[in-house]
Amino acid sequence: MKDINDSTELPFKLKISFDKLLQHYETLAKSDDQFLSKNASRILKIQEPIPILREGFTDIKYLKQYEQEINVILQESFSEVLTHNEIKTASVPFHSLRFNSSERFKKIIATAGTDFELEVLNLPENDKYILACTIILNAVYGYQLDFRRPFFYEIPDAKGIMRRYKILYNADFTEIIKTPEAPEITQEDYDMLLDNFGNMDLWREKFPPNSYVFKGFVVSNLFDTTNDAAISEIKSTLLVSGKRQSDNFIGDFQDTFRALFGVNDIEVGFVIYNKEDVTFERVIGKGIKSFLLFNSDVENCETALCHGSYDAILKDNRYFSISDVDKYFELTNGEAQFGSLHEQHIQSAIFAPIFGNNELLGVLELVSKTPKALNSINANKLEDVMPFIVMSVLRSKEEEANLIQAIIQQECTSIHPSVSWKFRDAARQFIKDKQELGNEAVFGEIVFKDIYPLFGQMDVKGSSDARNIATQKDLALQLNYVSKIFNAILNTEMLPIYEQMQFQMEAFSEELKTDFKVDTEQRVVNFLKNEIEPVLKFQSKKNKALQPEIDKYFNKIDKSLNLLYYYRKNYDDTIALINRNMTQLLDQKQQEAQKMYPHYFERYKTDGVEHNMYIGETITKMDSFNKVYLYNLRLWQLQVMCEMENNYYQNRNIYPMALDVASMILVFNQPLSIRFRMDEKQFDVDGTYNARYEVLKKRVDKAFIKGTEERVTKNGKITIVYSQKEDEQEYLQYVRFLQAKNLLDEKCEVFELENLQGVTGLKAISVDVLYHTDKADSDQKLYTYDDLIKQLDN
Repeated sequence: MKDINDSTELPFKLKISFDKLLQHYETLAKSDDQFLSKNASRILKIQEPIPILREGFTDIKYLKQYEQEINVILQESFSEVLTHNEIKTASVPFHSLRFNSSERFKKIIATAGTDFELEVLNLPENDKYILACTIILNAVYGYQLDFRRPFFYEIPDAKGIMRRYKILYNADFTEIIKTPEAPEITQEDYDMLLDNFGNMDLWREKFPPNSYVFKGFVVSNLFDTTNDAAISEIKSTLLVSGKRQSDNFIGDFQDTFRALFGVNDIEVGFVIYNKEDVTFERVIGKGIKSFLLFNSDVENCETALCHGSYDAILKDNRYFSISDVDKYFELTNGEAQFGSLHEQHIQSAIFAPIFGNNELLGVLELVSKTPKALNSINANKLEDVMPFIVMSVLRSKEEEANLIQAIIQQECTSIHPSVSWKFRDAARQFIKDKQELGNEAVFGEIVFKDIYPLFGQMDVKGSSDARNIATQKDLALQLNYVSKIFNAILNTEMLPIYEQMQFQMEAFSEELKTDFKVDTEQRVVNFLKNEIEPVLKFQSKKNKALQPEIDKYFNKIDKSLNLLYYYRKNYDDTIALINRNMTQLLDQKQQEAQKMYPHYFERYKTDGVEHNMYIGETITKMDSFNKVYLYNLRLWQLQVMCEMENNYYQNRNIYPMALDVASMILVFNQPLSIRFRMDEKQFDVDGTYNARYEVLKKRVDKAFIKGTEERVTKNGKITIVYSQKEDEQEYLQYVRFLQAKNLLDEKCEVFELENLQGVTGLKAISVDVLYHTDKADSDQKLYTYDDLIKQLDN
């Protein structure tokens, strides 16, 4: 014996009964319509000897025992005429038991397989009990709770495609009976339950298990909504940005199209249309293919499409389909445009133009390896989904534009995150003013007042001299190559003009050694390009014996510069590597500094790395600034400069050239204002008085120690330039602290600087950096600059 209530817990006890339906037949038996009356009487007579069919039962054995009688009772509800069309079953709610079904329903379940279990898709187990309680509130207590929501089954078809069916319940033949065990539900209880849907304990308290009886049966009518669900899923997938970025986006998208078309091997591809170049371009995204482009990233539209598809897609903006690719391939004698489809073993395809804002945006590609599976007829199914695809592509283009703008802002402008709030506020105000004032609206000024500046630089020492030396070596080497070739030319053809050119080469070589001037490089370059190259090209054609040596010479010449680029390349690569490594370290350290207290930061790559920082109340937009944060940032800056010095010399061996660097910090005691210059797209100091700070930044590293010809900045030292006595006292404290941490050497000097134009009274602290040969070794030996260079040279 098996009771239908054994496997479930609900507030009511399930009881199968046909009483409500039989009551309907009792009414029909009194009808004036003789056919209806006789048929109803016949059914009532069949049931009459079996009172349990009215009284109700919970043991499923009676379904088998009285199967014929139950079939007769349900005969009108399950019409034999419609049994192969309707998807219908009789059952009890919240239970998998089904005791009468239409033939079409039986066929669908049989196709799904013997191991398939039918379950309501969107009815969580925990919600069943509470949903049953809401049914009781409506049926027994008369409340008008609208708990109705669509329920679905998902059942695989013969092709393995998951089809979705919407369930409509007919509960006309049911009743709910309250038992003595059921507590009375008061208005107060009802009000409490309205706000506690998820409180299972409360619902169990008010509706104890099996405290009511559900008597009767329900008829479930199923409707295939696969296409509607597919369209809805496509809409959801395309319009939600997060889904389009997921790893399984394309896989889910293909499954949805397979369900929509009923073709289980559909694959989906996309191409972008480039209007300017009239080309198709591959979409950048995870797993996104293009069957038109195949192995290419870009292809001209005329070569990617045949004449018919080109006209359909680009001119008429309509779908183009090929139901049999092999046949089409033969008819066109292997036309190249669709050779790629044939090569990919695609048998049928639909290409749908994505058209929005009055222009072609791209093409949706649907392909199948099944002939005739995709064709011009079922292509019309796309009519319901193309609007969402267009919306998605337009949104993607907008997001791409925003991303590009964000990257430009991040990489190409000086708008630092610490001050971006000011720009957002100004932009919001500008939008508001634009609506009210139109073209008279003006973007507001971006000014930060009363902030403290910090400036530091790590500069390559003697960079101009190093570049000049590299240039001299390259030009000398190039002249030497050419001179050797001309010696060979003169051996075969003694012409005075060639002798004169040889003489000019020797003169230039001597000038490079003894008297290198500003214009020397340009004169040598013009001589080589305008006089020497034509002769070499002429001799290469005329004298085959010289051709290999002349070709060898031209192969050594940089194609973009038309010059020998060896020593200068080493110099340029060294500067680029220094800049890259130092900025990476500085940026990494900056992230830590921002966490201590927010401040503005910008850096520049020159022949080295410069950085500006501004800190103060107006930048943070919070009433939180204290000078201790300024002092902390100054100490942080000095410590990071020590780390940058160490990083450079620890990695000196990776640089193509051995260059030296010198570090400097400029201390400015007074707060100032900065303004964002809209035309220059960068911040600058505001006001005449504050301009003194900018003058200092540009000139101070060229200053001399007073009474000497020594520059203030030196390799192996960090120089701190200042003008106030309190700055000196402050930084000497920092120096002593970093000396204790073995970042700075004991050797420390304080001296005055020669006056600069418009700037007097400057002083400087110069302190030696201690270099750590191995950052990971805590017991490593510490070196001064001179010691380190000796160590590296050895």
